[in-house]
Amino acid sequence: MAVETVEVSVPFRAGREGYASFRIPAVVVTHDGSVLAFCEGRVGSQEDFGNIDVVLKRSTDGGRTWGPLQVVGANGTDLAGNPAPVVLDTGRVLLVQVRNAAAATEDAIRRGQVAAADGRRVWVQHSDDDGLTWSTPREITKQVKRANWRWYATTPGHAIQLDGGRIVVPANHSLPPTGTDIGTEGKYNGGHCLLSDNLGQTWRIGYVDDNTNGYINVNETTAAELPDGRVYFNTRNDSPAPGNRADAHSRDGGTSLVKPFRPQSCLPGPVVECSVLQVRDPDALLFSGPAEPGFRARMTLHRSDDCGTTWQPVHTVDGLPAAYSDLVRVDDGTVGLLYETGDFSAYETITFRRVPLDRLT
Repeated sequence: MAVETVEVSVPFRAGREGYASFRIPAVVVTHDGSVLAFCEGRVGSQEDFGNIDVVLKRSTDGGRTWGPLQVVGANGTDLAGNPAPVVLDTGRVLLVQVRNAAAATEDAIRRGQVAAADGRRVWVQHSDDDGLTWSTPREITKQVKRANWRWYATTPGHAIQLDGGRIVVPANHSLPPTGTDIGTEGKYNGGHCLLSDNLGQTWRIGYVDDNTNGYINVNETTAAELPDGRVYFNTRNDSPAPGNRADAHSRDGGTSLVKPFRPQSCLPGPVVECSVLQVRDPDALLFSGPAEPGFRARMTLHRSDDCGTTWQPVHTVDGLPAAYSDLVRVDDGTVGLLYETGDFSAYETITFRRVPLDRLT
């Protein structure tokens, strides 16, 4: 039997189209089959702060070629980022994102040098024409952010809609240090999710995990609905031990967790954002992320046949640098992988790969 070829395209390349760098990929496929690839377009540099837009490219041929760049979210010369798109059962494409208040730098927000209300804010907008045009963004910060949270980020990667209609957007935040300890990077991270039961009209906070066990610092989190109806959450762990991945399950659609996040040692890799995707026919839970423990490199897809309890590597892309990623079901026989990679740095391109599903399942 002939083996189907993995097809590769590059929708975003650093230094092109008015942006010094492209980072933080997220991808969805609309009901009409359009592939929508989102990311942050960073105007001045590769850094996480400054003039940053949410940008989009569309593909109508399954991710083989791409249309022109669209600016979906702009915040003047300040940050708009962390795109979290989801295609609803109605066909509407919903996009949640964060924005910095004017002149609020990342470091100032993390250190509490700006008031929470003047730091990270959360916005939502939508498209009803496959991503061609977008509604005016609407702020939802007061519904989804607590007063003492400093840093705040949605996903990165795609959000999900459960079979019952609920929208679940994984998110993370940071807390003020206690006493005189200013803390190290990640020490006061916490995780939570945003929930909407009316197609994004109103929102509320779901579970909150603020590192109560002293081991796991929940950070950038991805989610999937399992065949039995549970929601599986997999997160970047910024604590030095044990390991760099952790996971948890929810039986009530993200309102609470069965147990707090615990280490997931079957997924070796560096401290980095990753993605999960539940595919059906056949049922399999997929995971994408760099697999080199000490460096962001060797993008690898793993599969779990027991709802995330254990994982097996099933497809290594190559040995090149690689960082953030997102997964999407393109069609019956194909999974799409949108990820940061390059020959000498993980941040040279955001690349899209069409991977035959039979290679993974």
